[in-house]
Amino acid sequence: LAQAQTGPWLVRVHALNLDSANKDSTGLDLTVNNKVFPEVDISYFFTPNIAAELVLTYPQKHTVKAGGTEIGTLKHLPPTLSLQYHFSPDSDFRPYVGAGVNLTWITDSDLEIPGVGRLDTDDTSWGAAFGAGFDYKLDKNLFLNFDVKKVYIGSDVYLDGNKVTSIKIDPILYSIGLGWRF
Repeated sequence: LAQAQTGPWLVRVHALNLDSANKDSTGLDLTVNNKVFPEVDISYFFTPNIAAELVLTYPQKHTVKAGGTEIGTLKHLPPTLSLQYHFSPDSDFRPYVGAGVNLTWITDSDLEIPGVGRLDTDDTSWGAAFGAGFDYKLDKNLFLNFDVKKVYIGSDVYLDGNKVTSIKIDPILYSIGLGWRF
């Protein structure tokens, strides 16, 4: 009955904090900056408990450092699709868990280590995504949302066409926002 009253769609708008793990397999100490940016997700409920969620944003520009020294920037666009289980779909407090896949497009890579040369990255990264969160009902179709996701994003790094290292950004994403169910 609750599903019929509110509809199968839930759209959320978030402020998202990307906290990079920054794992580098060389002594270069490659890192990507953390940042806060807007994010939108769209969920479709197949049943009151089961939903598919698509997380979207615009391409994010990051500063890349080697050993604390800025070596350039890159952009990435990281849509993530997850299947979620919502535990209490009819209560005011609605916790959920989910798992899915992330596809990250890496573009506009402009990286150079002075005295060494220009670095390139892979164009795409596929990885798993895991998350948990809750919606808290504020009004009939308005919800406060808090969400945490672990997303696996990485790339090989090339110098003059030869692979020299791999970087794993593997961020934890913390977000808070509002959702509308219709």
